[in-house]
Amino acid sequence: MRALSFKRHRFPAEVIQYAVWLYFRFTLSFRDVEELLAQRGIEVSYETIRCWTIKFGPQIARNLKRRRPAPSPRWHLDEMVCAVGGRRMYLWRAVDDEGEVLDLVMQRRRDTNARPETAQAPAAKSAGGPNLDHHRWAQLLHRRAEGMELIDLHRPGRLRENNRAENSHLPIRRRERKMQGFKSQASAQRFLTTHAAIYNTFHTQPHLVCRQTLRQFRGEAMRVWSEAVA
Repeated sequence: MRALSFKRHRFPAEVIQYAVWLYFRFTLSFRDVEELLAQRGIEVSYETIRCWTIKFGPQIARNLKRRRPAPSPRWHLDEMVCAVGGRRMYLWRAVDDEGEVLDLVMQRRRDTNARPETAQAPAAKSAGGPNLDHHRWAQLLHRRAEGMELIDLHRPGRLRENNRAENSHLPIRRRERKMQGFKSQASAQRFLTTHAAIYNTFHTQPHLVCRQTLRQFRGEAMRVWSEAVA
């Protein structure tokens, strides 16, 4: 795990880490984070917070991903349409049975020449096979993947079998509305990759566990976060 360097920054490392955590963990804008820090007596501009997220966000995400356990052997691949800079683009996301985001890729094209298998390759290393949207594109992807010697890569099934992937789009839609759309393909890819790593670390399902177990999950998530930003 690569250590982060906060040298030559005006604010302490704890403030920078907290600002980055607030922005990616909750559906907040840069100005919202600025207000929360100001309420705690920390005067920092929203533009400075934006620079912190660009510089430290991807580094923290890489550290968090190195500490994640192996995903579920069954995974799902689905696409969603996003407006990026006023243009229609396609976001392909692979998630496992627990809703953990395995990988994602933003691209302009949806056809077989767009090479979205980059989003499924990491998951395929440890997977038994995904459920995909069964449109013609997915069938073509399945035939292409047969040359990769991956067993049981695609099972169309019924649409409800892919609900895990469909539901995992909801946090992205909330952030997209809060940000009033993504501004560029590169910035969208960077933000979503960082957001996915932090979301995987802190996402819990409180309705499925007791309060004591929930406290343990949250404590473990904060411990992993502390190690990633050290």
